[in-house]
Amino acid sequence: MTEFLNQLASDLAATSSLELVAVIFGVFYILLATRQNIWCWPAALVSTGTSVVLFWDGRLLMESALNVYYLLMAVYGWWQWRYGGAQKDGASIRSFNVSEHFIALLLIAILTLGSGFLLLKNTDAALPFLDSFTTWAAVITTWMVAHKILQNWLYWIVINSVSIFLYLERGFALYAALFVVYIVLSVIGYAKWKSSRSIAYG
Repeated sequence: MTEFLNQLASDLAATSSLELVAVIFGVFYILLATRQNIWCWPAALVSTGTSVVLFWDGRLLMESALNVYYLLMAVYGWWQWRYGGAQKDGASIRSFNVSEHFIALLLIAILTLGSGFLLLKNTDAALPFLDSFTTWAAVITTWMVAHKILQNWLYWIVINSVSIFLYLERGFALYAALFVVYIVLSVIGYAKWKSSRSIAYG
């Protein structure tokens, strides 16, 4: 814990304005998402746009690619929350069934192993399998957010926990601290969405 705090203090002193913008708008995104506020998606657009450059410079190649995907999903998510759903009046919260969870987890495992081996053999990527796991898990889970799948928050708790280690190892202490906040807000988001009266199951 002391080592983490020391590293955080050191990295805060060296934080670039680009990283600060990404972190601030990242916090705005998740705060608004827990409230089902559609303005979370424009906040995500700003945060992810700056993150693409940061992670590329840090040789987290999959994380950089992931943020390009986030840029596209910010537009898609906004459209889904505004015009998606059966009535075309915005997506409603629903819960994944067991088979849907199985498919999601299987996809994450296959994609993680596949891209992890490719990165290991063909690039100088740091931590290729962990980088791949957080990337592909986030790809699936971001789709879940766009469609308002309740359990997206539980997936994010796992992803963010792994991401904290990944960012600390690459010297992104401010991002690591941000993801500690994300874990707390994911618990809050799950509770808020679960208490919604309009949730659908199955």
